[in-house]
Amino acid sequence: MDERGIGWAKRFEVYAGGLEIANAFDELTNSRDQRARFEKDMRLRRELHGRAFPPNPMDEEFLAALDLMPPSGGIALGVDRLVMYFTGAESIQDVLWLPSSL
Repeated sequence: MDERGIGWAKRFEVYAGGLEIANAFDELTNSRDQRARFEKDMRLRRELHGRAFPPNPMDEEFLAALDLMPPSGGIALGVDRLVMYFTGAESIQDVLWLPSSL
């Protein structure tokens, strides 16, 4: 968060011919920030659902591992979207190798 309390995500998208083909992001590696997000989610879950959904235990091993991670990020490249771009397909359904009911 910046000095005004506004949170920002470091991310970008790659487009070709008006079609998103990749989505990139910066990983959250701050355990304090992640813990606060988990706690906020659990409070919201309790407010919305009461006892219908019991709280999840805090994953302390995951939080400890975050402190050991170097700054990192990732990018997801949609091969199916690349095929759409290069073949001029109108729909992703036209290029999927397994049929989908979506």
